[in-house]
Amino acid sequence: MLGVALLGCGRIAVRHAELLSKGEISGARLVCVCDIDENRAKSFGEKYKVPYFTSLESMMDSHYNYIDIISILTPSGLHAKNTLEVAPYKKHIIVEKPMALTLDDADKMIEACDKYGIRLFVVKQNRYNLPVQKLREALESGRFGRLVMGSIRVRWCRDNSYYRQDSWRGTWAMDGGVFTNQASHHIDLLEWMLGDVESVFAKARTALSDIETEDTGVAVLKFKNGALGVIEATTATRPKDLEGSISILGENGSVEIGGFAVNEIRHWQFKDRLPSDDEVIEKYSVNPPNVYGFGHREYYLHVLDSIINNKKALVDGLEGRKSLELIIAMYESIETGKEVFLQFHPKKCRLGM
Repeated sequence: MLGVALLGCGRIAVRHAELLSKGEISGARLVCVCDIDENRAKSFGEKYKVPYFTSLESMMDSHYNYIDIISILTPSGLHAKNTLEVAPYKKHIIVEKPMALTLDDADKMIEACDKYGIRLFVVKQNRYNLPVQKLREALESGRFGRLVMGSIRVRWCRDNSYYRQDSWRGTWAMDGGVFTNQASHHIDLLEWMLGDVESVFAKARTALSDIETEDTGVAVLKFKNGALGVIEATTATRPKDLEGSISILGENGSVEIGGFAVNEIRHWQFKDRLPSDDEVIEKYSVNPPNVYGFGHREYYLHVLDSIINNKKALVDGLEGRKSLELIIAMYESIETGKEVFLQFHPKKCRLGM
């Protein structure tokens, strides 16, 4: 039984705490929580019946021997700083998306975890959604043939009340906009399915929200295998969430997964049909009750398996860095008005600044 501590008790921490405290993750349990806001830490500790702390140092002084994994769930702009603070304690680290806001910080996180001999896991739970797993299986088995195009659509509703929950939301220094926050999981899925990106051209605007960063944006991608990609993302959908979707088109087939959390197979069509295709849509078309989907549980089980059996992680620091580099390239394109070719060194991107 591995002990997990939560660093940060904000919105996403509820999802982690619910799973870890109610026995849904076989082999792991919530042992303590920490937040610099004492009221928030106390509320979490009392709700989930675990000790709470207001500093990393006090938590580690008290519960070092009970902790095997620390999940960093603080504001995005603190992920790198917190990882570098946690690494010397030699506990494995789970960090929520995005892993950092700059590539330099991401590299420092990877280097620190290597230095202290610990594992770094980046949360990309949508990879574990059952429809996404089926799509990946079809892709790996060659059913699509030559890939033609992939697209993602994130049409969610985040009004000003959401951004006012915390002062860091929607800022360049601590958060980023819809690309960095809400769409980062979907961008990761698109890159995971279609491979390395050659170049990107992006546009964005702040349509409805009172924030520094973008709430609406689009991007056109060219992948190294010749396929094209389209990213459409907004938090300006009104009056409520509409969808979070991915489509993959190839010479021999087309698949679209929709719903509002990439959990609902809408189209599953291949030239060479298999007997199992008839039941795919019926079996893998369940829309979850919220935008987090069903993937966090499977994600934690994968992390435990990777640690206990010393297996390669599906999304380690290097893999998490890939989608971060693409997002930063998108911001660089927005600022310069030019197509940006990866790999590159950002000069105009404001993310993390």
